[in-house]
Amino acid sequence: MQKNSTKTPVLCAIFGSFMFLQYVILRFCNQAGRGYLPDAQQESVYYAVQAFVILGFLVYALTRRLQGRSACLLRCVLALLLIASAGLAFTPTDTVLAIVLAFLSALLLGYTGGAVYLRMAAEAAAGNRIGVAMGVGCSAAVVLQYVLQLRWNLPWLLYAGMLAAFALLLWLLDVQPPLSAADRRLPTRRLVFSLLIASALILFCSFYNGYIHHLQVLSGYTDYNVYTWPRLLWIPAYLLFGFLGDFRRGRLVPIAALCVSAFALLNSVLAGASGSGWLNMCLFYTGIASSVAYYDLIFWRLAPQTKHPALWASVGRILDSLLVLIGGLLHVSELSAAIVLGMNIAVLVGAIVLMAVNGDFNLAEKKPAPQSDPFPLLQKRYALTPAEVKVLRELVLTEDKQSAIADRLSVKVRTVQASVTSLYRKTGVSTRAGLVQLYRDAE
Repeated sequence: MQKNSTKTPVLCAIFGSFMFLQYVILRFCNQAGRGYLPDAQQESVYYAVQAFVILGFLVYALTRRLQGRSACLLRCVLALLLIASAGLAFTPTDTVLAIVLAFLSALLLGYTGGAVYLRMAAEAAAGNRIGVAMGVGCSAAVVLQYVLQLRWNLPWLLYAGMLAAFALLLWLLDVQPPLSAADRRLPTRRLVFSLLIASALILFCSFYNGYIHHLQVLSGYTDYNVYTWPRLLWIPAYLLFGFLGDFRRGRLVPIAALCVSAFALLNSVLAGASGSGWLNMCLFYTGIASSVAYYDLIFWRLAPQTKHPALWASVGRILDSLLVLIGGLLHVSELSAAIVLGMNIAVLVGAIVLMAVNGDFNLAEKKPAPQSDPFPLLQKRYALTPAEVKVLRELVLTEDKQSAIADRLSVKVRTVQASVTSLYRKTGVSTRAGLVQLYRDAE
C-alpha cells in the first residue's frame, strides 16, 4: 500500500485538537443545569448530551452520503460550534440557556467528530500511521484538559487552547483524501463480529461508568469525581495502543484490549469497597482506553471497505454513547455490585468467544493477493483518452459529485461532464453504477 503525503504530525494535530475540544466541551455540557435542575433531572442532562452527540455523528454520515465532501458546510459547523461552546463557557449553569447551548454544542461536536473520524479512516486506507495519531493526539488532549481545566483551572489559557484547536481543525481538516471504493468487499460477518466485540468492551466499562457518574452527581462532583488524576492513566494506555495500532496493521489490538479489560474486571469487584476508590478509578480509565482504542483502530481500518464509510468510521463512538444512554435508561447504576460483576464476567466471556470466532487470536499476518490495475485494460478495450481514464477512476473509486471531481482534477465541471458523456457512449452503459460494474468485471 502506497502512502500519501499526509504527515504523522498533521494527523496527531487533527485528532488531538478534536479530542481536546471533545473533553473540554463535554465537561461544560455535563455541568449545564446545575443549580437549576434537581439532582435526578441533572443526571438526565448527561444522558441527553450523549443522545445529541450520537445525532451529530449520524447527521454527518447522512450529509456526507448526500452531498459528498463539503468543506464549506464543515467550516460553518466549526464556526457554530465555536460560538455555542463559547456561550456555554460564559453562561451560568443554573439557566435554561446553558442547557440549550449544551445540547447544541453536543450536536455540533458529533458532526465535527464524524468528519475527523472519516479523515482517520481515509488515512488508514492510505497506509498512514493512524495508531500514532490516536495515541499522541489523545495523550496531548488529556494533558491539556487536565492542566488547563481540571487541575489548576486556568480559564483564559483554556480558551486560548480551544481557539488554537478550532484553528487547527479549520486549517487541516479542509483537505481530505478520497476513500477508494475498489476494495469494498468486506464480508458482512466481519463487520457484525467487530461490532459485537466493540459492544462487549464498551458495555464492560458502561456498567461502572453509569455507577460512578450517578455517585458524582449526587455528591455535587466532590466525593466522586471522574475528572481527577486517574484520568492521566489514559496517557500510557493510549500510547501503548497507538504503537500496537501501527504494528502489523493492528493485529495485536484486540488481544491487548481483551487483556486490559480482564485486568480492569477488578473495578466491579472493588466497587463500593472501603479505601478502594482511587484504585478503582485507575482500573476504570485503563478499561475505557482499551475499548476506545479498539473501536477507533478497528473501524478506521474497516470503514473504507464498506458501502457507508462515513458511518462505519465513527460507529464505535456512536455505539459508546448509545450504550451509556441505554445504561442510564435501564438504571444500571442502581444494580448491586454482585450483579454488575456477574454481568461484566458474562460480557468478557462473550468477547473472548467472539474474538475467537472472528479470528482475532490468529496472529499470522495475511499477505494480500496481488491485484492488477484494470484501468489500462479498460482504456485499451474502449479506446479511452487519458483524460477520460482520470474521470473514470474518480467515478468508480469515489462517491463524489462531478463538481468535487472537477476541483480535484483542476478542470472545469463542463470538462468532467463531457468526459462522462463520452464514457457512456464508448462503453455502452448509461449510469455510474454501470461504469463501476465494468471496472469490477475487469479486475
